Amino acid sequence: MQSDIETLVHKAEEDYLKQSDIELFRQQAASMQKCLETYECLRDREIAIFQPIVEQLVKTYPQENPQLLEKVLKHWLSVLRYCAMAMLLKNPEYLEYRILEWLSDIVKAHQMQSLESTLYELLFSRLSEVLTKEQLSLLQPFLEQARTALLGTLEPSLVGG
Repeated sequence: MQSDIETLVHKAEEDYLKQSDIELFRQQAASMQKCLETYECLRDREIAIFQPIVEQLVKTYPQENPQLLEKVLKHWLSVLRYCAMAMLLKNPEYLEYRILEWLSDIVKAHQMQSLESTLYELLFSRLSEVLTKEQLSLLQPFLEQARTALLGTLEPSLVGG
C-alpha cells in the first residue's frame, strides 16, 4: 500500500496526476479506509472475540495445564494484533518478521500445535461471526499466513482452505 501511494506521489511531483492515476489513488484511499475500519473493529471488540474462545478452549481441554492454555491464548492475541497491523499496512513481511519468525519456533519446540490449531479454528469461526465478509476477506490472507507459519501443513477443520 505504501509503495502504491508513494509511486503516485512521485508521479505528482513531475506533473499533475492523470485521471487513471487519480482513480487508483481513490481506490487506495477507499481500501485503506476499509482496512482501518476492520482494524478498529478488531481492537474495540477484542474481548468479545476472545471470551467465547477461552470458554470453549477450557471446555475442550479440561485437563490441560491452565498456564499452557493461557500461553496459547496469548500467542493468538498477539498474532491477531499483528495480522491486523499487517493488513492495515498491506505488508505480509511485517507479520513474518515481527512475530511469526520466532513464535513458530516456540510452538514447535513446545509441541503445542494441537492446542494452537484448535485455538486458530475457534478464532477463525468467531471472526466469521464478528466481522463482515468483506472485513474477514481483508484479514484472511494474514490469518492464513500465520496458520501456515505456526501450524505447518496441519489441515484446518473449520476453514475452507
